[in-house]
Amino acid sequence: MLLNQFLLLSAVLFSIGVYGVLARRNGVLLLMSIEFILNAVNINLVAFAAFTGTIGGEVFALFVIAVAAAEVGVGLAMVLLLYRSSRTIDLTTVDRLRG
Repeated sequence: MLLNQFLLLSAVLFSIGVYGVLARRNGVLLLMSIEFILNAVNINLVAFAAFTGTIGGEVFALFVIAVAAAEVGVGLAMVLLLYRSSRTIDLTTVDRLRG
């Protein structure tokens, strides 16, 4: 497969992720959109590493996967705390939580 096909797939995933971050107010869907963005970055890193014949892209992709796992853990904990306090995961209600 050509490098252009991977870059096109990555651009589509990144666009879907950005739309989800900007348009959604649901906490879980926001986390899924961030995962789309991080997966688009991973596809770019691995595609360019395969194109240049180096291993640096795969190494960075592993770091991105580790950061994504930590982000999911912290994000889901925050969504659960939001649900416990306000019985909704709508992110527009976060401003009501100020003390």
